[in-house]
Amino acid sequence: MAIDKESQGFTFLFSIIMVVVVATVLSLAAMGLKGPQDENMKQEKMQNILGSLQIEVSREEARLTFGDFVKKRLILNYKGEVTSESEGAIKSLAADGKAAFEADAFNLDIKKQFRDKSKPDSERRYPLFICEKEGSKYYVIPLIGTGLWGPIWGFVALEGDMNTVFGATFDHKTETPGLGAEINQGWFENPFIGDKIFDESGEFVSIKVIKGGTTPDNLHGVDAITGGTITSNGVSSMLENTLKVYVPYFKNNSDIASI
Repeated sequence: MAIDKESQGFTFLFSIIMVVVVATVLSLAAMGLKGPQDENMKQEKMQNILGSLQIEVSREEARLTFGDFVKKRLILNYKGEVTSESEGAIKSLAADGKAAFEADAFNLDIKKQFRDKSKPDSERRYPLFICEKEGSKYYVIPLIGTGLWGPIWGFVALEGDMNTVFGATFDHKTETPGLGAEINQGWFENPFIGDKIFDESGEFVSIKVIKGGTTPDNLHGVDAITGGTITSNGVSSMLENTLKVYVPYFKNNSDIASI
């Protein structure tokens, strides 16, 4: 029986077959690329954590040297209590299983912890990285926030006093080039160094990104980006909203009030 290639039925069937074939090919390609994509994201995260410690390395170098500087990976609850602690190799879902994978602070999806409105405080978990560099201890905190056009994120490293900023890295995907997009540039990140998140009485004040914020007598401010007010405000909110959840841990583990 001859097939009428001019009929609507043939056209409809051919379209269905092509959709199924293309969808299958794309699905297989996505599965094949997932492993390399996940590894790239993992290495980039390592690179950014090390960047907050003022260690500039490539992604491949970050993978090789991460453990030399990041000694402990903690998960905290909303009371600042340590609920999980990991050392050594980062846990893998495939090799170590779901329980071990989720118990490793490196694998926590911080976006879900801060943005899932249905999650009660008692179920939220926060990662903290305890690091060593040249004999000194540092605490690296991941940040998540919102800029003008979309998500912004970063890492801030505090010195052993759990108060003074040692380094900071920020990034984005969609901020305006030449304006808000400048948050990932050294000239914006470097002024955070030496600023403090607690005032002289031990109260948490965070760090504000405001016009004229960087002055010798202001240890809690950094200059806003000219023309990038909304992104600058987003960085301020990100710092305050993220850092404040770590205050209970800092207060429990250091003499903040004596600073």
